[in-house]
Amino acid sequence: MINRIRDIRRQKGLTLAEVALRCHPPTTAQTIGRLETGMRSLSLLWMNRIAAALDVDPQMLVKAENGSTPTLIARIGPSGIEAMARPVEAVIPIVPGGEAKLVVVAVESSAGEYRTGDQIWLRQIGPDDFPRVLNRDVLVPRPGGRYAFGRMIDRDGERIAVLPPGIGQRQVVIDRPSWLAVAEMLVRRL
Repeated sequence: MINRIRDIRRQKGLTLAEVALRCHPPTTAQTIGRLETGMRSLSLLWMNRIAAALDVDPQMLVKAENGSTPTLIARIGPSGIEAMARPVEAVIPIVPGGEAKLVVVAVESSAGEYRTGDQIWLRQIGPDDFPRVLNRDVLVPRPGGRYAFGRMIDRDGERIAVLPPGIGQRQVVIDRPSWLAVAEMLVRRL
């Protein structure tokens, strides 16, 4: 296995020292450098510490030697598009709260701002976080294995009101959902 610590750290714009300080407990930049280069063995404990410091899933830190992954070759900046100094392996975007469960909704028929073929990536949250996602698109579980999806337009005590994205659709009220998932990323083919 080859580790991807350096690529992920650079894509996030962090120095060795910044990653070292983010570790719990903090460590040294030299230790992070040795782990990046393979001069020091990347144990499971170190993987978990560094993954938390980089806000990624620990499995993102390693890759198979024969793995084929997308490559980051250019970036768009204030002065236009520019080539990377050297191509690096692209890192799957990580949403805030990296420890949260991610779920994905596939769009098979256009609705509102979503087009056929889109994928909506959502972060699952618990009831304590519901007030923070008002006016955001959410997926809410309903009885019988069904779901409601749309803009969370109201929260009254333990009830959630969701307005589906299609034209002329009526709001859906869900009583006491145990969780909901807030839309964090849209994946769309061009």
